[in-house]
Amino acid sequence: MARDVSTLEFHNRIITLQFLLDALVAFLGLTCGYFLRFYTPLKYIGNVGVEPPGFTSYAPLIGFGTLLLLATYGYLGLYSWKNLLRPRRVMPIILKGTFFWFIVFLAISLTLKFEPSVSRFFAGCAFLSVTLIMLLWHFLFFRILTAVEWSSRLSQRVAILGWNEDAAKLADLIHQDDSHPYDVAGVVMTGEEPENLRCIYPILGGISDMEEILLNSEIDILVNADLDLPRKELIDVVHLCERFYVDVKLNPSMFQIFVSNLRLETISGLPVLGLEPPAINKPWFQAIKRTIDVFGGLVGLIGAFPIMLALALIIKKQDPGPVLYKQTRIGKNGRPFTILKLRSMKVNAEAETGAVWAVENDPRRLPIGAFMREWNLDELPQFWCVLTGDMSLVGPRPERPELIRNFEKEIDHYNPRHTAKPGITGWA
Repeated sequence: MARDVSTLEFHNRIITLQFLLDALVAFLGLTCGYFLRFYTPLKYIGNVGVEPPGFTSYAPLIGFGTLLLLATYGYLGLYSWKNLLRPRRVMPIILKGTFFWFIVFLAISLTLKFEPSVSRFFAGCAFLSVTLIMLLWHFLFFRILTAVEWSSRLSQRVAILGWNEDAAKLADLIHQDDSHPYDVAGVVMTGEEPENLRCIYPILGGISDMEEILLNSEIDILVNADLDLPRKELIDVVHLCERFYVDVKLNPSMFQIFVSNLRLETISGLPVLGLEPPAINKPWFQAIKRTIDVFGGLVGLIGAFPIMLALALIIKKQDPGPVLYKQTRIGKNGRPFTILKLRSMKVNAEAETGAVWAVENDPRRLPIGAFMREWNLDELPQFWCVLTGDMSLVGPRPERPELIRNFEKEIDHYNPRHTAKPGITGWA
């Protein structure tokens, strides 16, 4: 049968469980920050001395910090079931959320004059302990979800309406990419199957069978890839999907433009879609962006230092050679710069092959390299590039010049907009 509200209830139960466990982990992380500050040699920094405040007096502050941290994560969208099976999306949310929590928590505590007063060293220790513990916890939670039968119920089944080149490309991307919670349920034909484009996915039926398909195929999302579908038929399909709690999406192949700044305008009363000029081009926003980059880069570099140190020791043990890997990338306005990464491959890995795209199970990788790349830990030194202005905390991926020159041959891997989008660069 089609999926019903019980599926949504299951999602909500998992999210509620995650939220409650996050609250416990956040409280434990803040508690670790308390003991690090007041019951280790750090207690002699500042005016604490040998008489630290009791835990009972600090517990309300820890509780307030826990609620504030959960609110920050919630605002950034962590508690969405769509993120449960997407650890690469969760990790940046935790890092960003904990960083902003640190700033806001300090600002509130200094403004409201809590009693006892909040130690800035406690906030710093709590930032580090919460970040580390929360990342480890969510990694464990992801492993638990993927190890039990829940993962199948957390995935959404996607049906594609119509079959053409755009539909085939979309289906292949969904099928090949396991970093999102979607599965291809099949295809609903709106006409004859093209002779030069055979469908390798299950054919659920024709558009005239839509009600039966929605009733029996457990569809969560219907993506319309047939832009020639008559308006009346499309409206009928949408009404059916509403009855069966199925989301309807449009594969906008006709809009080969970047539409992040899309807005509705009118010309003589006629509604049209237009693009706003990017806000980042305004001097005021550039100044704010650079300020955030400097502050965020500094905090990120300090916070990531223990992780980088541990990884550096492992890299040295597994393969003697430099720990840091330098590489030329192309930044804003086509300007080359040197990027820094923790070395995840053997020394002189490209001596024979030259510049090539990394592949799954790449034999050139170190044993620790696959883990670092999966969690983007090899890119932590790039906080230094953010401080120097070569990169930004948010922006497109900077690519190697030799790969950019051949991007037409690598069109499935590289998008030319990365050299054109305003801003500096993003994670490499």
